[in-house]
Amino acid sequence: MKRIAAALLCGVMVLASVVPAAAQVVIVSAAASLMDAFNVIKKDFEKEHPGARLVFNFGASGALYRQIEQGAPVDVFASADMRWMDEAVRIGRVEATESNVFARNWIVLAVPKNNPAGVSTLKDLENAGVRRIGVVTPDTSPAGNYARQSLKDLELWEVLESKYIFAETVTQLLSYLRLGEMDAGFFFASDAVRGADSVAVVMEMPMREPALYSIAPLSDTKHPDLAQAFVRFILSEKGQAVLSGYGFRKAE
Repeated sequence: MKRIAAALLCGVMVLASVVPAAAQVVIVSAAASLMDAFNVIKKDFEKEHPGARLVFNFGASGALYRQIEQGAPVDVFASADMRWMDEAVRIGRVEATESNVFARNWIVLAVPKNNPAGVSTLKDLENAGVRRIGVVTPDTSPAGNYARQSLKDLELWEVLESKYIFAETVTQLLSYLRLGEMDAGFFFASDAVRGADSVAVVMEMPMREPALYSIAPLSDTKHPDLAQAFVRFILSEKGQAVLSGYGFRKAE
């Protein structure tokens, strides 16, 4: 097993050690933008399945896929980008028929609540007073990839290139904005809901297509019944209601 998968295994073992020995630990690798919603869903799911304990591994979808590719012990994968789920299918760790689209998201331009750089349009990002623009690393994060694609379509990606500060995850980028370390940033609308107390949305970005979130049990999960039960819970009216409350739109 490669180093990154081993590191994940160690982390999971630490988390699993705090749950009762009789509990069945279900490991869910999920996009960082799902953190708040999934933590609420965890409570409801565990009430309905008292013998189960969900352990979450949140991160950029591309990084989570790399862990899965390298053999990390995962029961359920929830990706914010269909390409990483498709890759998991390609390498045989997910069955194509088990993958379900469960939510949509979109990219927004946001600023700290007090908006010190006075950003109100995309054009304002070119101003000298705007020095730091936050973007999640595009090669591993769907939020960063969609932001890059949108800015390229608007012929702004290269124009603003010297101002980018790259974060590893949306959660990290949101923290930068909350602390006022960025003048503006691009992330998912659901993350703007998470940070509504300290960030303000300037505008929704034009996108070729919305970000589609997909979820599936891993083909080699040790707890297939519980893994599939969690997927069904996410797709249920109760699960969808929680996701909607955190800014996600239903899949169409």
